[in-house]
Amino acid sequence: MKRWETLGTAQGPDGSVLTLRHHDGDYYLAADGYDLMTSRMHASEERLVDLGCEGLLDEANILIGGLGMGYSLRAALDRFGPNATITVAELLPEVVEWNRGPLGHLAGNPLDDPRTRIHLGDITQLIRHPADGWDAILLDVDNGPDAETVQGNNWLYTRWGLSTFRDALKPGRCLAVWSVDANKDFVSRLARSGFDATVHRVKARGEKGPRHGIYVGRRR
Repeated sequence: MKRWETLGTAQGPDGSVLTLRHHDGDYYLAADGYDLMTSRMHASEERLVDLGCEGLLDEANILIGGLGMGYSLRAALDRFGPNATITVAELLPEVVEWNRGPLGHLAGNPLDDPRTRIHLGDITQLIRHPADGWDAILLDVDNGPDAETVQGNNWLYTRWGLSTFRDALKPGRCLAVWSVDANKDFVSRLARSGFDATVHRVKARGEKGPRHGIYVGRRR
């Protein structure tokens, strides 16, 4: 039997512990024992980018909340040309280090791309005082609005948090939120916060595996 190997741990500001593990060629990120993501399933992270960036031109200025294993960042880099800027807000320096180390090859070392900007800190710092407004904000920092594993993230899904995201977007641009599941209650909350909102159930891995939810809110 192939053994599990712990490659690193990191503690978040709220005391939650993030663990990176490796087993039989696959990588797993867990928060306090709950799996957040695995290298085996990342198709829904790529769809997050497709849905949130629909209709944008090459000069887009994109903000991604949460680096994870780099799959959303890679999808954004592949979608846009040389004039785009992709900023990733990541709270934990260890996650950035892992993406420069053992996880880097999974998404083709996206941190090495010159279009990538890393903001080491809370995404709040980038949405409360945006320079010119974002063309898209892609949020993948937890298991979603109804399955938070990191307590400090719950404000993101409140009406106050959503209104802050809305104001940070250019008119007509999108906030897209990844979720392990999907329901209509959060769609209504987006609508009450100034978005035209939809929810999409997307495949997690090719034609197999579970489906995840992508909420898309377009600023009115």
